Amino acid sequence: MNHSENVDQDAVLQARTMLLGSGRPSLAREVQAYRVLARVSPASYLPKLARALVSYGYEVGPAGMEPRLALHAEAADAARRIDADEPNRADVLCGVLDSYRRTLLTIGRRAEAFAASEEMAGAGRLAFARGHVRNPGYGAGPLATMLAEEGRHGEAADIRGRGIASSPPETDFATAVERAAELDAAGRHEEALEVFTELVDLTRGATEAQATAMVNLVWELVHRSGMFEAVGRREEAGADRQEALRILARLAESGEPSRRSGAVATWSTLFALSGRGAEPAASREAPMPPLGADFIDWSPDTRESYLGAIPVLEARVAELTGSGLLSEAVEAHRRLVRRSAVLHQQRSYRIEAPLRPLFDEGVALARRVPGAPETLARALTDRAMFLAAADRHGEAHADFAEAVALRGEATRTPIVTRT
Repeated sequence: MNHSENVDQDAVLQARTMLLGSGRPSLAREVQAYRVLARVSPASYLPKLARALVSYGYEVGPAGMEPRLALHAEAADAARRIDADEPNRADVLCGVLDSYRRTLLTIGRRAEAFAASEEMAGAGRLAFARGHVRNPGYGAGPLATMLAEEGRHGEAADIRGRGIASSPPETDFATAVERAAELDAAGRHEEALEVFTELVDLTRGATEAQATAMVNLVWELVHRSGMFEAVGRREEAGADRQEALRILARLAESGEPSRRSGAVATWSTLFALSGRGAEPAASREAPMPPLGADFIDWSPDTRESYLGAIPVLEARVAELTGSGLLSEAVEAHRRLVRRSAVLHQQRSYRIEAPLRPLFDEGVALARRVPGAPETLARALTDRAMFLAAADRHGEAHADFAEAVALRGEATRTPIVTRT
């Protein structure tokens, strides 16, 4: 049967004429034209229709979420109708489904969003089997994210692992950290350390070649020291801290040897991840952010719940401090600072002004806790890593040197206080 048999040929001509006009039509008219032409030539116009519907959905969004949802659902249906033999099907379908998934999450329909993420992963597997994509994990990232948010960390880690066949974890910070974080959360600590160690080794090599900022290696070493501590490998944890301290001393003395700056997102991602143990366990009924993943990849509902706790934690810290419950106040304050760091890093890379008072308050509060050198060492370490992100290398080194000394580890580099 000819696709054009049941299509008004005048409508087809009008649609083509409008798209070929000198001025670009509005999204509404573009969608209207693609709806007509997709019936005549689906191979050419279904991808264009699907993408235009997504864009149009965001354009009409302020009028309410229901119009956006309807347009994104139509986009998903159009993308599904692309022939499985089309090489670009997975690219279109996964992109459209991800927008549809995010819209569903925004209005609280998480179960349907989860189904969309499973469909994306299935589309990626089919595309890989047909040779249309090179990565066996294509399209599965959102599924891994949603599994992590629901506490299914082992499954999330395995999906991340399947996705690295053509892109090994050591080649990419985000991939390595996401997988290591999920392995760690699943109790597979040695596997997590192996993945993270590959990242550290690569970053060390890149700093020696001046291909990345040295401060990135500092953040990774300090994070790995915490991973070593958690499994009782204290000597290796201490060695990582000593290496980080030596790098900070060099930075305090002469600055970055390369012209590259440290990625503030690297610091905030690892800082947020460092506090996962203090957060409630995730479940389908009470999802939590996939700590270790970049903030932009968090689902809207988990992002809102995480950042929405800031006012509650501010009040809680004040209450605990006023009651003299200083240890509890320190823990609540650190949860507050982690959220604030994520919030401000996403808004601007000018993080010092809004965040410095919070880190100073955290150190001051920790100093008031009697007989708790580990508590103070952790607060000093947190502030040192933040100061390194703010390019305050001298102060960062001084804080970290004090933290190392508090842990009973001899400082083997001179303390530099120049800022």
